Amino acid sequence: MTDGAAVFDDDPLARVGALIRDVPDFPEPGVVFRDITPVLADAEAFTAVSVALAALVGEADVVVGVEARGFLVGAAAALTAGTGIVPVRKAGKLPLVAASRSYELEYGTATLELPADAVAPGSRVFVVDDVLATGGTAVAACDLVSAVGAEVVGFAAMIELVDLGGRARLGRIPVHALLSY
Repeated sequence: MTDGAAVFDDDPLARVGALIRDVPDFPEPGVVFRDITPVLADAEAFTAVSVALAALVGEADVVVGVEARGFLVGAAAALTAGTGIVPVRKAGKLPLVAASRSYELEYGTATLELPADAVAPGSRVFVVDDVLATGGTAVAACDLVSAVGAEVVGFAAMIELVDLGGRARLGRIPVHALLSY
């Protein structure tokens, strides 16, 4: 492997892209899983993701991170941007639930829940996840925020799988992706 500093000084996100690992046929045949674990384990790459996402948060009051890998990148972005973080969880993980949404995945269905009293009505919320694919998870998370009377001011993903068309499903919400595949 070449010296990362020499190769990636001009574009820190190039290092991030080089570290993402494709895992074919996971979680089921025909699906290519984008493994961000090597990015999270690399301080320089994880810092680049945190800083890039934080720059997108803008004037939001809080960041919502989507379970599970969205917790990691969302929390890092929130900390860097100086906001709080609210986790959107899979069904059954929260003791008090403000709102719940079911949605379709590329390979099944799922339900997300927003914790009660964590997002104030009228607040400006920036939603972060690791991957934007078909948009089901992103739409569900944004719907949860809207359901409690808050405003979604943007959505960002570390990775966008462009061919799956998720961006279009978010309508007028500004969508950002650090890397596109």
